[in-house]
Amino acid sequence: MSSSIYGKLALTNLKNNRKTYVPYIFTAVLTVMMYYIMDSLSRSSSISEPSLHSILVYARAVIVVFAVIFLFYTNSFLIKRRKKEIGVYNILGMGKTHIARMLTVETLVTAAVSIGAGLVFGVIFSRLMYLILLKILNYDVGMDFEIPAETLSYTLFFFLVIFVMTLVYNLFQIQLSNPVELLSGGNRGEKEPKTKWFLTLFGLVSLGIGYFIAVTVEHPIAAIQAFFVAVVCVILGTYALFTAGSIAIFKALRKNKKFYYQTKHFSAVSGMIYRMKQNAVGLANICILSTMVLVMISTTISLYVGMEDVLNYRFPRDFVAKTNVSSPESDAAVDRIVAEELERFGVKPEGTLRYHEESMAALKQDDGFALQQEGNYLAEEIVEITMIPVKEFNQMEGTKVSLAADEAYVYGPGEKWGKDSVRVGDRTYRVVKELENMKLKPNNVQSNVEEYYLIVSEAGQIQELLNEVYEGSSMQKDWVEQMANLNYRVTFDLEGEKEDCINAMRAMTDRIEKEVHAAFCESRELSREEFYFLYGGLLFIGIYLGVLFLMATVLIMYYKQISEGYDDRERYQIMQKVGMSKREVKNSIRSQVLLVFFLPLLMAVLHITVAFGVITKLLAVLNLTNVPLFLACTVVTVVVFAAFYGIVFSLTAREYYKIVN
Repeated sequence: MSSSIYGKLALTNLKNNRKTYVPYIFTAVLTVMMYYIMDSLSRSSSISEPSLHSILVYARAVIVVFAVIFLFYTNSFLIKRRKKEIGVYNILGMGKTHIARMLTVETLVTAAVSIGAGLVFGVIFSRLMYLILLKILNYDVGMDFEIPAETLSYTLFFFLVIFVMTLVYNLFQIQLSNPVELLSGGNRGEKEPKTKWFLTLFGLVSLGIGYFIAVTVEHPIAAIQAFFVAVVCVILGTYALFTAGSIAIFKALRKNKKFYYQTKHFSAVSGMIYRMKQNAVGLANICILSTMVLVMISTTISLYVGMEDVLNYRFPRDFVAKTNVSSPESDAAVDRIVAEELERFGVKPEGTLRYHEESMAALKQDDGFALQQEGNYLAEEIVEITMIPVKEFNQMEGTKVSLAADEAYVYGPGEKWGKDSVRVGDRTYRVVKELENMKLKPNNVQSNVEEYYLIVSEAGQIQELLNEVYEGSSMQKDWVEQMANLNYRVTFDLEGEKEDCINAMRAMTDRIEKEVHAAFCESRELSREEFYFLYGGLLFIGIYLGVLFLMATVLIMYYKQISEGYDDRERYQIMQKVGMSKREVKNSIRSQVLLVFFLPLLMAVLHITVAFGVITKLLAVLNLTNVPLFLACTVVTVVVFAAFYGIVFSLTAREYYKIVN
C-alpha cells in the first residue's frame, strides 16, 4: 500500500470526525499554551520572591499531572468512538499494521497542530499573563518579558511524550481486539448493571466520614490535616456513589410507577440505567472538577479581597520590635534606636507598650499546663502560654497590682480557665483573678492556637521555669539561648505622613536587626508587599487553574452528551416510528439530561457547603478571619458557575438533540 494513502486516510478521518476531534485539539492547544505560560513564569529570572516562585512551581506540577490525566481521558473517548470505523477498515482488508500506520499519522497531525499552535499562543499570551500577574501583585517587581528556550524545549518534549503514550495506548487497544469486537466497541455497556449495594454503602460511609470530619473539626491548625483526609474520603465517596449509588437511584425511580410511566421519564430512566456504568466516572469527574473550581476561586478571591483584614489580623500594631535574648544593654539599645529614628523622621508613637514576656508551648491538662520544649501545634491539646511580670502588666494597664510568689492573674482571650489554681510546670499558682480583657490581646481577636496569659510576681520566676524546661536540651546552642531567655517587646502605632512612617519603620528595622543581638522587627506596611506576593500569587494561580479545570469540565460534559446522543439515536428513531412525536422525544431528552446533567453540580454545591466550616478554619491559618467575606465570595462564585453550567447545558443538550434526530 502506498505510503501517501495513510496521510490521505488520516486527514479524511480527522475531517469526518471533526465533531469530536476539533474540541479535543482545541483543548489540547489550550493545555499546551497554559503549560508553556506557567513554565515560563516559574523559570523567569525576574521572579526572585521565594513564596511567589514556589507557588508557580507547584502550579506547574499540577498542570503536568492534569495534562497527562486529561489528555489520556479524552483520548480514550475518541478511540472508543472510532472502534466501529476501524473495524470496518479491518473487515475491508486493511491489516492491523496498516491501521497502526494510519493512526500514527493521525496522532502526528494532531500533535503537530496542538503543540505548534499551543506554543505560538503561549508565546503571544505569556506577555498578557505577565501584565495580569503584575496587576494582581499591585507592585512593579521589574519583570522582563522573556521567551526562554528551556521552556520551549520542555513543553515540546513533555507533550510529545504524552501524545506518543496515547498512540501506544490506542495501538494496544486495536491489537488486542478482533474485527467483531471493534464493530461493537462503541456499544459496550448496554447490559443492565447490577445494583452494587456494598459499593453504594462504601460510598455513603466514605462521604459520611468526610462530611463528619469537615463539620466537627474545630482547631484551625488541626484543620490542615483534617481537610486532606476529608478530601480523600469525599472523592472516594463521590466516585462510589456515582458508580453504584446512581444505578440504585434510577432503579428506585423505575419502581415508582407514577414517575416512571410517563413519556418523558420512562425512556430517559431506562436508558440511564443501562449506560450509567460507563457514564458514572465522567459524572464523578465533573463533580470533583466543579468542586475544585468553586473552592479554588472562592478562597483565593477571599484572601485577595480581604487583604486589609489579613494584614490587620496578622499585625495588630503598626510596628513591633523584639529581642529574643533580653538584657539591659539590648533593651536600652532598642529603646534608643526607636526614639532616634522616630525623631529623625518626625513621626509620633501612639499606644506604646513595653514589656518582658516569654511564650512557651504547653500541654493543657486538668489542673494546668505541662511546658514543652517544642510544640506540635497540630495537636489540639497544645496551647501557647505567655508569662508576664506584674510590674510590666501594671505599666501596660495603668494599674497598681501586687502579687505574692504563689499568686497569678490568668487571662484567656478565647476560652476561660475557670479554676482557682493553675499549675505551670512544677509550680502551682493561686488564681487571684481571671481577667476579662488586656490591651496586649483584646478578647475579640481570634487566634489559630488556644492562648493563655499568666501574670506572675517577677521576671525571675519566669526565668527559673525556662531554665528547668531547657536544661540539658539537645537543640542547637543558639536556639536554646533564644528560647530559654525572656523576650523584650516594644510595640506601637505611628502618627504622621504615611511616607515618613514607612521610612521610619524601615530605618528602625535595619538598625535594630543589625545592631542588637537576636532582635527582629515586624511592621504592617513593610510586610504588605510580601503578602501581596503571596496572596496575589495564590489568586493568579486559583483563577488560572480554575479556568483549566473549567475547560476540562466543559469538554467532559460535551463528550458525555455526544456519546449519549450516538448511543440513543437508534433507540429514539425506533420510538418515533412506533408513534412517539418529536415533541415527546424532545421532552424525554430534556428529562434525561436534567436527571443527570445537574446532579454533579448539586453534589459539588453540597460538598462546598459542608466544607465551608473547615475551609474558614484553613483561611484563619492564612490570617483571614472575615467569615462573611468568604461567604459572600463563595455565594457569588457558585451563582456565576451555575449560570455558566446552565449555558453549557443548553448548548450540549441542543447538540444531543441534533444527533438523535
